[in-house]
Amino acid sequence: MSLTSQRFAPARTDNTDVCTGLLESLLFDPAREFLARPSKGLRAGLIHITHAIAGGTGSMPSAAIDMIELLHSGSLIVDDIQDGADIRRGGPALHHVIGMPRALNTGNWLYFVALTRLDELALDAERARALSRATHRCLIDCHEGQSLDLALKVTEVSRVELPAVVRLVTQLKTGAPMGLAARLGATLAGASARQIEALVAFGTNAGIALQMLDDLGSLVSEPRHHKGLEDLRNQRVSWVWAWASEVLDANSFLALRAQLATDDDLSEVKVCLAEAVEALGRRRAHALLESSEQELRAHFAPSFALELLHAELERLEHSYG
Repeated sequence: MSLTSQRFAPARTDNTDVCTGLLESLLFDPAREFLARPSKGLRAGLIHITHAIAGGTGSMPSAAIDMIELLHSGSLIVDDIQDGADIRRGGPALHHVIGMPRALNTGNWLYFVALTRLDELALDAERARALSRATHRCLIDCHEGQSLDLALKVTEVSRVELPAVVRLVTQLKTGAPMGLAARLGATLAGASARQIEALVAFGTNAGIALQMLDDLGSLVSEPRHHKGLEDLRNQRVSWVWAWASEVLDANSFLALRAQLATDDDLSEVKVCLAEAVEALGRRRAHALLESSEQELRAHFAPSFALELLHAELERLEHSYG
């Protein structure tokens, strides 16, 4: 079942038609519209590839793909509200379409819909419990990472501490969900505990590397110009500032950072940052993807699935602009 044809209607004994009709128009339809928007599908793709690497056979249960995509979509809706974002997946952020209160409720509701998909997976009791615990841990990590991301401003974090802070936020917000996707694919394949943890570590590190590329792409890619300026206006702690803290001397870094509070037009800051960090950023992201793949290969015999993974990582690396 595709995400855009989700059966969301709950079982009710009284006024079923009336309740379902209201929920269809007020909750289910806006959720389906958001889910139908174009998406990279990174986490869903990772489930498929880790399932294959771990020796899984047969088709992937739709509930597994739904679970990870519903979680991610819910988080995007809530993030857009908290970040004051205007655009998401080629359309207006959902809170601009149905209002902030309803959008917030929809995003939170999608988290719980996602959790129900775990009950549909054909797993033994022990693996089901382990996957449930890991999913709840991931949700906690994501919210803790979001708390840091919302509260911390790059102007308030010391230059020395900035790289460690950015890595922690990225690991919690982006690494954890990618690690969960890898765990899901490996678990459904019946992988051993050692293999599962190797794939989770790979997924986590790949998520961090892709966030590096995402932060950099918003700075250097013209089609994502709006996202780069949004991050600068919000004074968000990001990889571009972490790298700037390394390549710029203290005075240059502090002077550039000070412009965030004094300049209305941040295009000059964006250009200066891009020139300073692009080469280093691309090297760091590539090195992390490469080392993560090498570590993963140490746990699995050569296979077509590993070669597919390599090709997909190369594609992703070039897709961020």
